[in-house]
Amino acid sequence: MTGGDVRAAVLRAGRGVRWYLRAWSGETRWDEYLRECAAHGHPPVSRRDFERRRADALESRPVSRCC
Repeated sequence: MTGGDVRAAVLRAGRGVRWYLRAWSGETRWDEYLRECAAHGHPPVSRRDFERRRADALESRPVSRCC
């Protein structure tokens, strides 16, 4: 492998890790929401309101437990 190949592989791995962490943390949901707002032509709520609504929706879901 040449130095350029190693650099390209490291950059590709870094982009993959970044993508995974953004998806895991929910960051991509904000991006999707902004795209939806732009597509439908309405202004988005603030990031804080978006996250509050998302947290409220998660808390309101029923949780099945064995105990």
